[in-house]
Amino acid sequence: MEKSIVINNVSDRVKNLSESATIAMARKSRELKAQGIDVISLSLGEPDFNTPDFIKDAAIEGIHQNYSKYMAVNGYEDFRDAISMKFKRDNNINYSPNQIVVSTGAKQSIANVVLSTVNPGDEVIIPAPYWVSYEEIVKMAEGVPVFIETKIEDDFKITPDQLSNAISDKTKLMIYSSPCNPSGSVYLKEELRSLADVLVNHPEIIVISDEIYEHINFTDSYFSIAAFDDVYNQVVTVNGVSKAFAMTGWRLGYIGAPEWIAKACTKIQGQFTSGASSISQRAALAAVSANPEVVGEMKSAFLERRDFIINQLKSISGVKINQPEGAFYVFPDVSSFFGKSTGDRVIENSDDLCLYLLEEAKVALVTGNAFGSPACVRISYAAAMDELKEAMHRISTALNKLD
Repeated sequence: MEKSIVINNVSDRVKNLSESATIAMARKSRELKAQGIDVISLSLGEPDFNTPDFIKDAAIEGIHQNYSKYMAVNGYEDFRDAISMKFKRDNNINYSPNQIVVSTGAKQSIANVVLSTVNPGDEVIIPAPYWVSYEEIVKMAEGVPVFIETKIEDDFKITPDQLSNAISDKTKLMIYSSPCNPSGSVYLKEELRSLADVLVNHPEIIVISDEIYEHINFTDSYFSIAAFDDVYNQVVTVNGVSKAFAMTGWRLGYIGAPEWIAKACTKIQGQFTSGASSISQRAALAAVSANPEVVGEMKSAFLERRDFIINQLKSISGVKINQPEGAFYVFPDVSSFFGKSTGDRVIENSDDLCLYLLEEAKVALVTGNAFGSPACVRISYAAAMDELKEAMHRISTALNKLD
């Protein structure tokens, strides 16, 4: 019997996509652990806490109340009402329920906006470092990513002049996150005002403000760029419950946006996934309705871990580190190790260094190349303190072997 021919006819769209580096490293870590290898993974952006009980209780109540039918594509009305109140309470932004679209995670929310606004050849400004999926989502929409490089000395933040210089007659969007994944940087009100002063002169440009880490913020206050009246109609505010409420697996994100964008996103989503999970929405309604102080214990734990990691990194010769003010990552510059070696192994770049640390130290990090900053690596401190202590000991020992 002749063997059947296996044909791989994936689309050019798929061929042009890169696999998420964070997901790839997490998968590699799981594979090594399955082989009995003691790997500490500091690669994934997922809180190591459980979803609070009051949120789980709301989900259970939703099941008992038979929330098991199709709902409006943009989300339950009472949930959108709650999100509207959250935006007013936490961000001083007025979004009506008709301006809100609930999606299966903030990643889908961002994809909806990009697909709703970007035509082939349109340029999208992305400050680097950036979350790994921004570039790939833009590529799926056949847009052209335009990167703005930043420096660790500036806390990885762009300046008004950099933004102005990046704008062309083809610019359609700008995407940024604050607090930033991977750098942990948080834009202050006055810094956002200076960027808004540039954007207000370009009313055709839409800004996606990714605020998923809003409540994991170690500054005294938090500010959303959409709260400035003069750029309000240019901004799409993206948020969700995954990070602050330890609900990554519930897959629930949302946007507040100009109504025309909200309608476009609803239309797009209606042809892909329709509405987000009914039970996730009932749970998330409880989350967004709660006082943000309910996540205070988790935030305090992250702050303690951040300070520990920073102090440990400062003690390693050759590592350059700043003090991130949010999220649960540090993003050190490790370029001083490039060109160093141990035995026959030469570390040429961030990819090499991460592979070396995985094999030598059994610690999984993510290369800065994935985030558009090849001099750096991302370290997630969403892990127990005992794990962090052991991981930092292993990293220090392995790096000290390089010369």
